[in-house]
Amino acid sequence: MDTCPEEQHGRPSVGPSVTVPALPRWLVPRPRLTDRLSWGACGPLTVVVGPVGAGKTALAVEWAHTGRTPGPVAWVTCDGRDEPPGVFWPRVAGALAAAGADVPPSVAVPDGPLPVAGPAAGPAARHDPVVLVLDDFQTEPGSPTAERVLGLLKHAAPALRLVVLARRDPPLHLHRYRLSGELTELRTRDLAFDDRETAALLAQHGVEVPRQVVSALRERADGWAAGLRLAAMSMEKQSSPEQFVAQFAGDDEAVVSYLVEEVLDVQPPGMRRLLLTTSVLELMNAELATELAGEEAGRHFAALVRENSFLQPAGHGWYRCHRMFADVLRMRLRHETPALVPELHRRAAAWLGDHGLLAEAVRHWSAAGDRRRADRLIVHRLAIGQVLGLTGDRLPDGPARQPAEAAGADEPETLLVAAATALAHGDDGLCADSLAGAGRLVADLPADQEDRVIRCRVTHAVIRMARHRSRAPDLARSAAAETESLCPRLPRATPAAHPEIPALALAVRGHGQLRDGSLQAASASLTAGLKAACAAGNGVLRRDCLVDLALLETLRGRFRAADELVTRACRPPLPAWTAADPSRPSLHVVRAWIALARGEPAQARRELGSARAVLRTAPDPFVAEVCSLVAGLTEAAERSGPQAGRIGDTLAGRRLPAELLRVVEPVCATVLGASGAPRPRVLARPAPALVAPDPVERLSAREREVLGRLAQMMTTEEIATDLYLSVNTVKTHLKSVYRKLAVTRRSAAVRRARELELL
Repeated sequence: MDTCPEEQHGRPSVGPSVTVPALPRWLVPRPRLTDRLSWGACGPLTVVVGPVGAGKTALAVEWAHTGRTPGPVAWVTCDGRDEPPGVFWPRVAGALAAAGADVPPSVAVPDGPLPVAGPAAGPAARHDPVVLVLDDFQTEPGSPTAERVLGLLKHAAPALRLVVLARRDPPLHLHRYRLSGELTELRTRDLAFDDRETAALLAQHGVEVPRQVVSALRERADGWAAGLRLAAMSMEKQSSPEQFVAQFAGDDEAVVSYLVEEVLDVQPPGMRRLLLTTSVLELMNAELATELAGEEAGRHFAALVRENSFLQPAGHGWYRCHRMFADVLRMRLRHETPALVPELHRRAAAWLGDHGLLAEAVRHWSAAGDRRRADRLIVHRLAIGQVLGLTGDRLPDGPARQPAEAAGADEPETLLVAAATALAHGDDGLCADSLAGAGRLVADLPADQEDRVIRCRVTHAVIRMARHRSRAPDLARSAAAETESLCPRLPRATPAAHPEIPALALAVRGHGQLRDGSLQAASASLTAGLKAACAAGNGVLRRDCLVDLALLETLRGRFRAADELVTRACRPPLPAWTAADPSRPSLHVVRAWIALARGEPAQARRELGSARAVLRTAPDPFVAEVCSLVAGLTEAAERSGPQAGRIGDTLAGRRLPAELLRVVEPVCATVLGASGAPRPRVLARPAPALVAPDPVERLSAREREVLGRLAQMMTTEEIATDLYLSVNTVKTHLKSVYRKLAVTRRSAAVRRARELELL
């Protein structure tokens, strides 16, 4: 270990290392963090841990000058290494003396073992506390310095408040102080600049950019103070700061030089190799790091995450590297060992695929240039829904395949993924060609590859369902039937892991059953599809199921239920409607019929006009017939004459299933009302019965809230989220509601609640 010149002359220096640094003029005020330091200094120990350039020292200097410390500040600037006691403790003694604490003369003796009682005696004798700041404190676990700092904390409390600034966790038994509630921690995530602080930093350099550009810069730098400062210095010289921000990354020359010199090149060889080889990963854990770097380098992983604050915990043993540092590491890896990069991606892809991390595995196979392996993995895992956008989590969106590339494929998986990608990009022609080619290749697969054949056929059917759902319902139903017949031939866990597949099949089946007039079967299919779509995180399928259910309830004359369903279909978090949504005409028709039932024919005509406008670009014969039926009802409601005649005129020539017409006829009669009498408002609250059946017990306010969301067909999990309750608490409320209403099912509870006017 190098020694300083003062030590070589026999006396350690306590000059500039024991005074609070002056407040720099370039400092960006950060009151949100100085407030936390003030709070932390009320207790015995505060640690500020972050990587180089995170702004630890600047923050502590700002706080020391706020005048809000609990007492005088003793500042010790360490050497950023494990200092011997003969160097460290005289500095501490000098700092405490400068802060006004009485320190015994024996404390400044540099030679021999230094008892803790010496430096502890001065602070402990004070009535008001002294704040001791150890800047860049990097002592090793179990070292004499670490042990004596622990003794100082123990013996000098409560008159001493210790604030430690470090690049890694100091070996001060943090877990004990954490459990006792006596530890305040500020870490890399806390030190990251927010948008306001980033804008203030840019303003110091005379850079003014729109708010969204400030946010973009802050996100690119992960809020890293040094990176933002380097960017601001470069932006001063730029004619177009916005363009600079769009291109700013870890390959910026100033950022690279800073991080390579300050972080990478000071690492031992094994640690450096580990950092470079794992830079291809977005997330890493010990096992994956060892897979990429080898056993010898992998043994450094625990030390790496302990000593490098650029690695942030992501939970469950996984870590994420700071974005700009990762960019620098990847650039150095490409420069130093370019041939190793594809091999690292292949190793990562194989490990991630074996451990069920599909999206990351696909990304790494693609990065390795092996799209065939990526395609086979997608089809084998039945994950084509993640390419089509049927799930909340989409696979990495690669470029659309070119027709020549798809035509030259010799594996069905390649063509299936090409078809799904083309459909997701709106290229229906390439999708059709790829599906046809995939069908031929699947037919040529050998008989002993039955599992592969089934997975390819299921994938083929899922793509066809997605493609034909709005334009050719009969073809979509055929694909859904094929999917439902093939899935039982796969291991049970495989389809269960992909609820988007049954969700799509059920939605397609229910959609067709509704158009056949099989309302009871359609209700069961759509309700099950809605539940599966919730599990898959597919907002579009959820919304379409809700609208089809609303149309179904409208045809049954249950306008209040239909109104609740369309309201839910148009409410976040479900996606906003677009002009191309295939269920939009149904939405307008349902709204028109509800408006008519409310006695608002003008509003009904407006909704019908909107429905017709959409139907002109996206024809749907069934919805068009229902739209025509509602238009006829609107006209009939404004005409006089016998009710039977008006209903007959309205239903005449309707190309709807006979079974459905039988259901709709009494609904039309209800809407039109009795001849010559004022037409009743169907959605108006009915007059209370003479003897209203009351529940056995009155529902509590919380039970009414749960019941209201039950009527909106929300799942138990959605109710829990909406009401900020646990799932078990919601289940308890549901059991109580069922008991009080004397029912056993959700639908029965909602029906009973409407009878009792609880909804």
